[in-house]
Amino acid sequence: MANTKDSYHIITMDTKESSIPNLPMKEIPGDYGVPFFGAIKDRYDFFYNQGADDFFRSRMKTYDSTIFRTNVPPGPFNARNSKVVVLVDAVSYPILFDNSQVDKENYFEGTFMSSPSFNGGYKVCGFLGTTDPKHTTLKGLFLSTLTRLHDKFIPIFTTSITQTFTSLEKELSEKGASYFNPISDNLSFEFLFRLFCEGKNPVETSVGTNGPKIVDKWVFLQLAPLISLGLKYVPNFLEDLVLHTFPLPYFLVKGDHQKLYNAFYNSMKDILDEAEKLGVKRDEACHNFIFLAGFNSYGGMKVFFPSLIKWIGTSGPSLHTRLVKEIRTAVKEAGGVITLSAIDKMPLVKSVVYETLRMDPPVPFQTVKARKNIIVSNHEASFLIKKDELIFGYQPLATKDSKVFKNGEEFNPDRFVGYGEKLLKYVYWSNGKETDNPTVNDKQCPGKDLIVLLGRLLVVEFFMRYDTFEIEFGKLLLGSKVTFKSLTKATS
Repeated sequence: MANTKDSYHIITMDTKESSIPNLPMKEIPGDYGVPFFGAIKDRYDFFYNQGADDFFRSRMKTYDSTIFRTNVPPGPFNARNSKVVVLVDAVSYPILFDNSQVDKENYFEGTFMSSPSFNGGYKVCGFLGTTDPKHTTLKGLFLSTLTRLHDKFIPIFTTSITQTFTSLEKELSEKGASYFNPISDNLSFEFLFRLFCEGKNPVETSVGTNGPKIVDKWVFLQLAPLISLGLKYVPNFLEDLVLHTFPLPYFLVKGDHQKLYNAFYNSMKDILDEAEKLGVKRDEACHNFIFLAGFNSYGGMKVFFPSLIKWIGTSGPSLHTRLVKEIRTAVKEAGGVITLSAIDKMPLVKSVVYETLRMDPPVPFQTVKARKNIIVSNHEASFLIKKDELIFGYQPLATKDSKVFKNGEEFNPDRFVGYGEKLLKYVYWSNGKETDNPTVNDKQCPGKDLIVLLGRLLVVEFFMRYDTFEIEFGKLLLGSKVTFKSLTKATS
């Protein structure tokens, strides 16, 4: 029945989309306040007075519009411009992906660009515009590399995840609880390193066992302008001054980053050879792959995997039982081996993964600049965004749009089963529609399909070993904190 109701929303959406040109034109509501001070006030609201979600929800309610003007962090002096047009609905959001009308050069997560020092002095692919020939070359290299390594995804993940469950069970047995996030981080880093570095174990390199901690520090220093530590005994003004006002310097992570670079550079000969054939210097290619593996992929998995466990855990034994039945039946029919064809016969697993990415998109913010005057429409009206204005998408609201998703604020594991798959075009976690595939001409995540596959693999591997589990969860700087309280091993 849930799918039938969602189907009704799809029909409604298609009708509205076809009538968009007839929507009334309106002025974009909102304002930026007093120069400089308005940006500071909005920054304090975002981090300390409201929090990100309420910041956008309150303005959406105040202006009675899902398209409005406001300042977004970090503002002075990290970002030259904090004035944006915000989009928080599913209809207007795809304009952020239309590279004929918008430009994403220099914007990766927010309205600022971290120093190239963090990437060997290079402007890596994530910050390049789609019209830059180097973007075409580098993203083409990413896509061809992932295609070439496709057959290694499942074997490497299976190798890496074995230690994950050993650590989980050991800690649970010894302490009565097991903190999943660091275990998950180790899994993610080991998988990505082995994938790009010819199967080599990162522990045997210059990073030793510290790979995840090094990447965490490297990413944090770049994303600090968008983060609040939430420390009770640190005054807000002090944290704001340190984290949000000026860029944090690269030298704080220089030594560790060099170890990370050496580990990748000395272990990915085949990829660097291929880069040289395309005219890309070996060190530049290495820094780009570190960004792809460390910032894009590891950073996304750091949020995604705990979130996936959180939503499955809070859904309780009824969902666990259904997943167990679907997974073990398909694997049994495949001769007891986890294969891509077996995974493709698990629609509930796939739906759970997509629903997690809808509820908790790993990258919540998208920023672009208008290449020209643009008419953007939401459900009710059309608006003019002028050339060179910044457009800012807050995805956690856009992908919960109640006019697209029935009970969009709730986790529905069956949402994308059967006819519900038509709703996937409104899932935007990869900086593009889930129904689209990344190309050299767009900014969609090159590892989009890999991340989805790994999410499905995590669920499959988990329920091949366990029948059910209990967790506790909370919030972290990035994503959810998940702690296992019990695990029931497979009985069949």
